[in-house]
Amino acid sequence: MKRIGFAALALACLLAACVRTSDGVPVASESGPLAGVGSSPSATTPPTQQGGDQSAYGVIPTTRAPVPPNTVACSQTIEPSVRMTAEVDDPQAPRITVGVPDKWSMTAGTGDVGGRLDGPAGMAATVTIAQTPLDPAAAFRKYADDMMAESAVSTVSVIPGELCGFSGQKLMGACSDTPQNAVEYEDRIVHIWTNSGSNYLVAVHVQAPTGTPGFDSAAALLTEDFEIVLP
Repeated sequence: MKRIGFAALALACLLAACVRTSDGVPVASESGPLAGVGSSPSATTPPTQQGGDQSAYGVIPTTRAPVPPNTVACSQTIEPSVRMTAEVDDPQAPRITVGVPDKWSMTAGTGDVGGRLDGPAGMAATVTIAQTPLDPAAAFRKYADDMMAESAVSTVSVIPGELCGFSGQKLMGACSDTPQNAVEYEDRIVHIWTNSGSNYLVAVHVQAPTGTPGFDSAAALLTEDFEIVLP
């Protein structure tokens, strides 16, 4: 997917309170707020869907059956050799293992954050593992809506990202409160069921100041298919 220069987009969007989603390249709105996956809380017109129901992208039928404790439900050959296993205090929550880019550090998280990673030049990532009562499509929509509501200017592109029989999506975009403070991000979100009957939304979120060297490769590694262990 081709990237766009966000600084120019941000300047245009600041004049139009831009919040835009697409299944292709984000484009500045010419007539006011638009909403696909994400919605502007200040929008005064009904949301307009871009490219179909994006919350359904990557939503697949899931066969649920009890599995032995500590089952590797999704095994991956993860590169590089340095890895981080993210887990939260909830004993019913899945554990997630991701690859760690070169020269990045990692620390444990708190609450729903299972782990944090910090890279060069302001790059950073978090892995969240949060219980959700929502089905996959509703959980994906809420995640994107919440993320886009955090900034005055937001863009997101959505593609399917299902993983080992679990529904999933990949999100890519940019956000900013000012054109001088633009941030680009990539996310991998997966809806995971567990033996307890509870569902969890796992999200790997990677961000950096727009144009940061090495961001594309680091984000690609962190949002690759990851290992899932069911408790």
